[in-house]
Amino acid sequence: MSHQTGIKANDSLKKFFGKCREGKIRVFKISIENEELTLSAYKDVKSTWEKDYDKKIKPLVEENKPCYIFYRLDTKNASGYEWLLISWIPDTATVREKMLYASTKATLKQEFGTGYIKEEIHGTTLDDVTLSGYQRYKTSAKAPAPLTSREEELQELRKSELSSCTDYSVDSRQQTLGGVSFPMTESAKQAILDMARGSYDYLQFRIEIEEERIDLVTASNISLEKLPSQIPEDTARYHLYKFKHTHEGDYLENIVFIYSMPGYNCSIKERMLYSSCKAPFLVQIENMGLEIEKKLEIESGSELTEDYLQDEIHPKKNLHRPKFAKPKGPPNRGAKRLTKTTN
Repeated sequence: MSHQTGIKANDSLKKFFGKCREGKIRVFKISIENEELTLSAYKDVKSTWEKDYDKKIKPLVEENKPCYIFYRLDTKNASGYEWLLISWIPDTATVREKMLYASTKATLKQEFGTGYIKEEIHGTTLDDVTLSGYQRYKTSAKAPAPLTSREEELQELRKSELSSCTDYSVDSRQQTLGGVSFPMTESAKQAILDMARGSYDYLQFRIEIEEERIDLVTASNISLEKLPSQIPEDTARYHLYKFKHTHEGDYLENIVFIYSMPGYNCSIKERMLYSSCKAPFLVQIENMGLEIEKKLEIESGSELTEDYLQDEIHPKKNLHRPKFAKPKGPPNRGAKRLTKTTN
C-alpha cells in the first residue's frame, strides 16, 4: 500500500509535459523544491535512444541528491512515445529525502500520464542508472521470482507431509488443513478494525486456552527497532505489524502477520493449539478487511530485522543460479574396470 505526500507539479512543469509529447525532448530531470515538483534540466534528441542514453543521463545524476529522470525511448504506443522513469534515490540521501521522493512518485506518474511510462527503474548507485544497469534490470524482470528460504522450507515440509500420508479421504484432508477456529474477543476485533483504519501499527494476540478464544494483548504504535522486544521468549503469540519502508523508489506500508513460537519453551498443548488456530485466525482477519502482505513464522524476536522483512516481502532475484556440480569420486579408487560380455 503506497502513500502520497500531496506535492504536485508546478505550472511550468505541467506546460513542459505537453511539450514532451512532440517527441523532440530526449531526457528531463525533475526535483522537489519548495514542496513542488520542478523541472531542473532537459536535453533534446540527438541520436538513437541507446547512443544518447549514457551521454544524456550521467550528467544529470548528482551523488547525494535524489531526483526523477524521464528518458524518451524510440518506441511508441497508442498514446505516443514511450518513456523510462528513473527514480534516483542514492543511499547517501537523508531518510527524509528518501521518504519524500518515494511517496511523491505516484503523483508524478499520474500528472505526467501513466500511459506514456513503459518501464521504471530505481537507482541508488550510478551503475544502476547506466545503460548496462538498465539492460540488467530488463533481464532480471523476465526471471521468475524465487522462493524465500522460509517458503522453500515450508514447501519441503508440505511435500514430506503428503508423501507420508496414507489416508487420502475428503474428511482427513479437511481435518488436516482446516485447523481449529476459536472466536475473537470484542477487543481483538475492534483492534483489527482500528488497524485497518490506520490507528495502530502493531497488535499482539494470545490464545486463552481455558476459555478457547483469541484475545488482544496490546495495541500500539512502535518503530521496527522496538518490535523484537515485544516478542515473548516463553510463550507463543500472534502479531500484526505495519512495516513502513521504501522499495525501488516507492514508499510502502505492508501488513505482516507474525507467528512467534519460542521452540520448546512452550507446552505441547500450546504449540499444537497455536499451530492449529493460525489458518482460521488469518481468514477471520482478512474477512475484516485487513490485507496481509506476508505471513511469517519465527522463534525469536531477534529475527525481525529490516533486512529480513525486506527479503521476505521483496525477495531478490538470482540470475546466475549455480549449476549442479557432480561430486568427485573417492581418491585412489583405481582405474575403472571393464566387463566383457559374450554372446
